[in-house]
Amino acid sequence: MKSLLIKDTTLEERKEIVQNALSFGAGDCDGQDLSDLYDDYILGLRELTDINREFSEKHAGEVVAGELTKPSTCSY
Repeated sequence: MKSLLIKDTTLEERKEIVQNALSFGAGDCDGQDLSDLYDDYILGLRELTDINREFSEKHAGEVVAGELTKPSTCSY
């Protein structure tokens, strides 16, 4: 598999990577337009791993005293 790092991809390749990933299974995500989420990657400003980590930290449930808070309804 080819590297997805910004340094190893062109703008057009990054657009295609994001489009393919979103069409693979990303559905409704609490009203968030996921294509906008990846603009920084497409433009070469932030790596996918950084964007995905930030999103996960913000939207994943939290474990508090053995209870899981309601996680995001995002399908990805």
